[in-house]
Amino acid sequence: MKKAFLWVAVLFMFTGLLAGCGSSEKSSGKEDKIVIGYFPNINHVPAMVAKDQGFFEKQLGDGTKVEYKTFAEGGSFMTALKTGDIDAGLVGPGPAMNNFSTGADVKIIAGASTGGTVVLAREGVKINSLEDFQGKTFITPGVGCTHDVQYETYLEEAGITSARIGGTMKHLTGNPAQYASMLKTGKVDIAVAPEPWAAVIEQETNAEVVIGWDEVSFGETLPASVLVATGDAVKSSPEKVQKIVDAHKDAVKFIEENPEEAKAITIKDIKEVTGQELEKEVVDRAWERIGFTYDVNAETIQEFADSSYTLKFLKDKPEFSELIAKNFIK
Repeated sequence: MKKAFLWVAVLFMFTGLLAGCGSSEKSSGKEDKIVIGYFPNINHVPAMVAKDQGFFEKQLGDGTKVEYKTFAEGGSFMTALKTGDIDAGLVGPGPAMNNFSTGADVKIIAGASTGGTVVLAREGVKINSLEDFQGKTFITPGVGCTHDVQYETYLEEAGITSARIGGTMKHLTGNPAQYASMLKTGKVDIAVAPEPWAAVIEQETNAEVVIGWDEVSFGETLPASVLVATGDAVKSSPEKVQKIVDAHKDAVKFIEENPEEAKAITIKDIKEVTGQELEKEVVDRAWERIGFTYDVNAETIQEFADSSYTLKFLKDKPEFSELIAKNFIK
């Protein structure tokens, strides 16, 4: 009887140890789940495709749970990256550079897309020369965001600046999905819109494209969105970061080989996030103004940063050789 009691006690202790080990692995949590951030616009299609096709799950394996979080502008995205609410994701290079220059722990680990910034004037606003931009109210997703820097660089070269730095142009910020209604009501004169919202504005209003995606500064060469993670993740978990980049590369390859399917995924995802269902012809038009690539043009990134400094979005002259970790895309 005494021997039987001892065996039961040993079995109970062994079972407890196993249970303890199990709860410890689950309690680590972070190792079993990643959160990817992105925006509901066409520059961020690689994230939508990876989500639809399960590319992150396939690369990370081992039952890793993948969640997604969407954003309307780069400031809140960068805050989420800094606080650990997201592990990686797509954002414009402007917010990544602005935060890096102020000491934020962020690394660009791959490119995602190029192009896609279009400038439109409200019906009735005559823009026949660069001087006609003087005194106009323009809107961008954020102050110093990628689209803002592109637009203000283009006009600064002609000596036209915003009121923020002593010029005459008035600047508002807002969700691109709302630009069409703001133009219709006359709240803004000029919309600096990422795709597909530029194509939506063209369809829903009589706004005119006054600076094309291939005319605006850095239009064809600047990454419109990049894949980022924290420097800590790059240093402490390079294998996991490599798998995230590999999943992202799978998504870019899928877009190249299956553009029509990628468009259908985009329409579905944007509807789920914003409640707005884009028409196929709108997406077709926007698609023509976008390129998808996982490569990063470091030289253009530095030129863009220098312009951000000239426009006083950055306090100190930037040096971004440490911002980009290209070893994951080789």
